[in-house]
Amino acid sequence: MASREHAKRRLTILGSTGSIGTNTLDVVKHLGGREAFEIVALTGNGNVPLLARQAIAHGAELAVTADDSHYTSLKAALAGTGIAAASGRSGLIEAAERDAGWVMAAIVGNAGLAPTLAAARRGADIALANKECLVSAGGLFIEAVKKGGGRLLPVDSEHNAIFQVLEEHQRQAVERIILTASGGPFRTKSLEEMRHVTADVARAHPNWSMGLKISIDSASMFNKALEMIEAKHLFGLKPEQIEVIVHPQSVIHSMVGYTDGSVLAQLGCPDMRTAIGYALAYPSRCDLPIERLDFAKLSRLDFEAPDEVRFPAIRLARRAMEQGGVQGAVLNGAKETALEAFIAGQTGFLTMAEIVEEVMDKLSDLPAAVTMDDVFAADEKARQLAAGLLQ
Repeated sequence: MASREHAKRRLTILGSTGSIGTNTLDVVKHLGGREAFEIVALTGNGNVPLLARQAIAHGAELAVTADDSHYTSLKAALAGTGIAAASGRSGLIEAAERDAGWVMAAIVGNAGLAPTLAAARRGADIALANKECLVSAGGLFIEAVKKGGGRLLPVDSEHNAIFQVLEEHQRQAVERIILTASGGPFRTKSLEEMRHVTADVARAHPNWSMGLKISIDSASMFNKALEMIEAKHLFGLKPEQIEVIVHPQSVIHSMVGYTDGSVLAQLGCPDMRTAIGYALAYPSRCDLPIERLDFAKLSRLDFEAPDEVRFPAIRLARRAMEQGGVQGAVLNGAKETALEAFIAGQTGFLTMAEIVEEVMDKLSDLPAAVTMDDVFAADEKARQLAAGLLQ
């Protein structure tokens, strides 16, 4: 009979200091903490004090800062604890390659692609919260997961919802999926009002507590655009099978429509721990301290079509899916560059989509990716072109 020690699950969290990472550690703590889990590696970026506290509190084997300039600070914070410290791209890869059966992939942006791919290749179960793995590398990433033999468990609330209600034995009967969007803080704003918003205003999401970049992506609906491309790869769908509906209450997290006219939906209070807990316990469910829906208090659920004039990101996602190839990487690389410029106050809120569309126009004839190097090359071309346009 296995000992209690060997019965523990070994986990790694790539991006532990962000909102997904901190919520994952909260779920781990609620489900038994160090009595039930071994934290193998934790990674962060600039918030070294938090990363060190997390590593010490959870008894991690390794802590990694993605920024080499923070290595000395991290090493000093962990002195005498027995926890190893590392930094940079090589450190992230080391964390991903350590022997953990379950890996939370929550590093924001293309920086999360290489370590998540490393974890997939060695056969870990991947709880995927990094959108760029599928947006930029789609087919190549799915193939790596299949070859590695691990499972891909979506953590975005929308994809996790679909994952929960998509009946595996009825995949041939799936007619469409419907991704819900809250509409963000500018759902009722005019184009003129949106033209002058700042990053501080755009980051204030009405329903979810998220990081800076993902909150602004939600406000522009680029977050939903990336989710559309993700869904295509995750569930093997055609672009025309993927719909988006604005649902301000964020109670229905997404839906699956079947050929008999049935629509199955997953509902719940907006709390990231629901999806995280489902991915951590899969195929079982766990007991979580999450607010329960009170349907009497809900009173109503509203829906409306997304306005693709004010939110052109939806249209650009459809274009990227229809063109295929490396257009997802092009869209994402240009978007990330424009987003960083917006946060720095160097461009306007509406200009971000204009930059992305112009980059997609100019790079529409790039060949399909055969290797990951092709993906990184397309991403770099898009970033360079976007940077030039921003100037």
